[in-house]
Amino acid sequence: MKHARVLFNGSELAVTVEENGQLKSKADGQLINEADVQWLCPVENPGTIFALGLNYADHARELAFEPPKEPLVFLKGTNTLTGHKQNAYRPDNIEFQHYECELVAVIGKEGKNISREDAMDYVAGYTVCNDFAIRDYLENYYRPNLRVKSRDSLLPIGPYVIDKEDVGDITDLRVTTHVNGELTQDGTTKDIIFDVPFLVEYLSKIMTLKPGDMIATGTPEGLKDMQPGDKVVCEIEKIGALETYIVSEQEFYGDKY
Repeated sequence: MKHARVLFNGSELAVTVEENGQLKSKADGQLINEADVQWLCPVENPGTIFALGLNYADHARELAFEPPKEPLVFLKGTNTLTGHKQNAYRPDNIEFQHYECELVAVIGKEGKNISREDAMDYVAGYTVCNDFAIRDYLENYYRPNLRVKSRDSLLPIGPYVIDKEDVGDITDLRVTTHVNGELTQDGTTKDIIFDVPFLVEYLSKIMTLKPGDMIATGTPEGLKDMQPGDKVVCEIEKIGALETYIVSEQEFYGDKY
């Protein structure tokens, strides 16, 4: 089943996405057309957002880094989250901003010191994120990620969370990004260095994992600079396609600040 959250007539609704693409309210079964909603982050009560740097061997080579021997984990704030078909902005006065199409594992129950063998029992499902990066500040992989990864709207996620049972094996899923219809990233999850069971075990030794926590597992090779006006589609086989529209910083914030 596909689970999403949307804004409909001014109210946030939890919905399922039916096979015909219609949305069905979990509260009362009402059928809703996609054209009438605004997509939100599909995870109810988002918790800790874990993100992985250089977790695909081909992407590490692309950036001239040695693949890491231990996960390069950093945390992201919920301010970065936005939904499917929403705007994300390009900051002023930067040289290079790129997408990062990533498989996200969503934690479904609380756990600490979880073994690799039991790890998948704690995963509820999967979604897609686009972990935009400001390349100007990526001097090396020891850098802090605040200026690179923690800006408002720069973690679109969705469109929905799909139950892990409906996805099955995730070890060789195609990962693609299209910019304005052009294929600019084409990889596979078989190139992941630290897989989901390993990461659940690793992270749960450090801190308690809770429902709503998310693990963004890194991105394959393939970079392109993003500009206002671009439409970016990140898609992962069997999981979904996430659309994002790039706007300028002025258009994104307007006269709000």
